[in-house]
Amino acid sequence: MKIEKGNKRIIRAWAFYDWANSAYALVISSAIFPIFFEEVTRKGKDDTILFLGMSFKNTELYSYALSLSFLIVAFLSPILSSIADYSGKKKRFMQFYTYLGSFSTIMLFFFSGRETLWIGLTFSVLASIGFWGSLVFYNAFLPEIAEEKDQDRISAIGFAYGYIGSVILMLFNLSMILHPEWYGITNPSLPARISFLSVGIWWIGFSQYTFHVLPDNVYDVKPPKRKGYLLIGYKELHKVFKVVIHKTNLKRFLMAFFFYSLAAQTIFYVAGIFGSKELELDASKLITLILIIQIVGIFGALGFARISKYLGNFNALQVILVIWTGITIAAYFLNKNNPNVATQFYILGGFVGLVMGSIQALSRSTYSKLIPEDTHLHATFFSFFDFTEKIAIVLGTFFFGALEALTGSMKTALLMMSGVFLLGILILKTIKWRK
Repeated sequence: MKIEKGNKRIIRAWAFYDWANSAYALVISSAIFPIFFEEVTRKGKDDTILFLGMSFKNTELYSYALSLSFLIVAFLSPILSSIADYSGKKKRFMQFYTYLGSFSTIMLFFFSGRETLWIGLTFSVLASIGFWGSLVFYNAFLPEIAEEKDQDRISAIGFAYGYIGSVILMLFNLSMILHPEWYGITNPSLPARISFLSVGIWWIGFSQYTFHVLPDNVYDVKPPKRKGYLLIGYKELHKVFKVVIHKTNLKRFLMAFFFYSLAAQTIFYVAGIFGSKELELDASKLITLILIIQIVGIFGALGFARISKYLGNFNALQVILVIWTGITIAAYFLNKNNPNVATQFYILGGFVGLVMGSIQALSRSTYSKLIPEDTHLHATFFSFFDFTEKIAIVLGTFFFGALEALTGSMKTALLMMSGVFLLGILILKTIKWRK
């Protein structure tokens, strides 16, 4: 189906998928599910659990499960993306991952403690695969529906939709968790489990608008009737890989993206643990922090999309990374004995929100602009973007833990991330705006 770039209805439907799926990122990845998992798998002060004949700390096992999901997506996405491009079925692959993720999230309703641990681990892994896998194909539509000059703004609008939608559902879920009596709930685990159910329904329900409007097979690809998609997909993947290797700007941007994603995503994932462990803040303050990040993220994504029009994408990204560097340095000096530490933590959280939404939105649109204009293999190109991000997350969280173990302090590990941001800035400085 051939489409005219800039179609407002299609762009709105594309951006609305962020509204549909971002509730997963907030409720399941960041706020409620990690806290619920830690609480229901702990017996008093004993946080050790037995799984597959081995002993783990509960949060350690959860981290391993998430890392597994990232690795599966990282290694499956490139070959599946090339098949999707070659067959012209990008939207169908996106739908598959969406349904996998949303139904798996719904199944988390049946996870209630150690006796159902296998449900919690299995479906949290599958939900994560569904979420991250769908984004590969979703992102790949951006250069197909938007002119290059509009891609920063449209990418930011998508993230803004996501932040708004996720906060709306999160506030409903929090009202149920904090005041279960309003809903006639007496079972203490039920509010959190209903929130997992609501996320799955929200995700699958609102995504239908996107799937109804978003076109499939934009370039009218007609694959041969013979089979062998796997072999053909591998050949297409190899073809795109050679382009990535030989396009200097594309290659350097992915290198910079790897380093600053490693630092930014790691900080986002450990922010709650840092507040709890290093600053001894309670759960309500940590959830407040996550909400601050989401709300400020709306303005960060939209604001830096405008700034990029005047400074250019690479300069705007460097400004964002300078702010990230300042955040890591400031976090090092937070003191749990300071009576104002919670306020200081909230202020830092506001800055994290400002640069978290902007760095994600601007990175997506910048990469989109670097993809050759004469190609229809957008999902395959974006699979390399996704692969880079997922490997960065796995290595980032691993090395953060290793640095904490080596230095005995999360603060020191966090401070060392500032060096990773600086490395990203140095690589971006070597890129000149040309394809």
